[in-house]
Amino acid sequence: MIRQRKSDGESFVCLEVAGGVEIVQSQITGKMYATIRHCSIPCTFDEATAKQIVGSELPGIIVKQETDPYEYVNKKTGEVMMLNYSYSYQASPQSELIGSSKDFQSA
Repeated sequence: MIRQRKSDGESFVCLEVAGGVEIVQSQITGKMYATIRHCSIPCTFDEATAKQIVGSELPGIIVKQETDPYEYVNKKTGEVMMLNYSYSYQASPQSELIGSSKDFQSA
């Protein structure tokens, strides 16, 4: 996915990373449903290289982290929600978090 930096408008490539399926409970309805955590992370690849590695696996996990509240529009239902979390990729328990689902959702 191609993004543009807010500071200078320069384009760069992001990878869309997805975790495994998990079962969670809706805070609104209380019903259980399946979901996948996902986020986008910046990379140094060009778009052609990024497309070549589609389906590859990375070691690590996608973790939930608190953020400042922001509006999110569910693209399927049009529902506007206020969220205060995002998902980021963590290569190992000692490594820093990178990427954001907040960026992924706004794409």
